[in-house]
Amino acid sequence: MTPDYSVETLAMAGGARRVAGVDEAGRGPLAGPVTAAAVVLDPQNIPDGLNDSKKLTAARRDALAAWIMAHCDWSVAHVDPVEIDALNILRASHVAMCRALAGLRQPPCHVLIDGNMLPRDLTLPAQAVVKGDARCLSIAAASIVAKVLRDRIMVDLAQQHPGYGWDVNAGYPTPGHKRALLHLGITPHHRRSFRPVHNILCKDPLVSD
Repeated sequence: MTPDYSVETLAMAGGARRVAGVDEAGRGPLAGPVTAAAVVLDPQNIPDGLNDSKKLTAARRDALAAWIMAHCDWSVAHVDPVEIDALNILRASHVAMCRALAGLRQPPCHVLIDGNMLPRDLTLPAQAVVKGDARCLSIAAASIVAKVLRDRIMVDLAQQHPGYGWDVNAGYPTPGHKRALLHLGITPHHRRSFRPVHNILCKDPLVSD
């Protein structure tokens, strides 16, 4: 399956002039923010090769993200680990999505959200699209921007906190990352409500920032 513009076209046939795709990156990691992006594509100027960010090479993601950010109305929002722990990851992802939409230069007429649930605070006309990053070009574009910009944050954090491998694992619970948690401890960028981190906190009351 490769994404196309058919869902957007249907929305536009119903009167929508600006359709935004929204996706997030970073729901599964143990560290770092969850990031959401919103992108409004120009249907007359869509780049070749847009696809689910997970199906692209890093170089292709970077090139497409640069094009999107130069030619489209787009916005990105991050929710940090403290807020993730306070809200839960699903709610934090939805908060990031709403903030990304609020950051667009102009509000969209219709929103396509990746997944099977709409954020409860979303006031714009919207629909949830299961596997949207593989079906809708607008959501695929958002997935690329969210992934690229979150990965850049994790590369920066890896310089500040060496040993966890965030520059290569983006904070996901790889064996190396989990070993580093045990040997190096928990940083302020770890999500304390996530089980591997929470378990360490419960076992070792001396663990601190």
